[in-house]
Amino acid sequence: MRTPSRWTLVLALAISPLLPACSWLLSKDVPKSEEAAAGTIHALKVESLDAGPVEMSQYKGEVLLVVNVASECGFTPQYEGLEALNKELAPKGFRVLGFPSNEFGGQEPGSPAEIRKFCTEKFAVDFPLFAKVTTQAGPEQSPVYAFLGGATGKLPNWNFGKYLVGRDGRAISFYTSQVKPDDAKLRADIEAALAASR
Repeated sequence: MRTPSRWTLVLALAISPLLPACSWLLSKDVPKSEEAAAGTIHALKVESLDAGPVEMSQYKGEVLLVVNVASECGFTPQYEGLEALNKELAPKGFRVLGFPSNEFGGQEPGSPAEIRKFCTEKFAVDFPLFAKVTTQAGPEQSPVYAFLGGATGKLPNWNFGKYLVGRDGRAISFYTSQVKPDDAKLRADIEAALAASR
């Protein structure tokens, strides 16, 4: 068996700390599910951040942008753009939905009260926030992310991954963390979804 050279070891040690920081560059591919693709997000029930159960059916007829959020992430300033997008397009039937997640880098460690305080005071967030979720596949995975991952074949690989969901409750597409709320393609896709008949 060949022993790694000294330079190979040096290179491995040098880049290993950078790998978590770069993980947001890609989404995680997962198998698409025909059942999820045929279903809708409206069939699900979730927990709000601080007000109990929420039937997703209350969002029927609205275009949704579902985002896994975190308070201590390099992408956290996207809250500002998400709130601006929500405020501007809400009259047309658009809603941002934020799902806090502590999976990536432990960047959402706060309690519901701490998350609410941070989002309100720092970014004046007015769009709905839900209880912390697990986005990745496994026994603890949120039903919302099981549905979205199954329908699109993509799961977030870092905080602030985004799913666009049409008025009919079906997933349209996934956008990685580096796609900002004011991204031209994201905006065009939202406008196209809003133009679809109710």
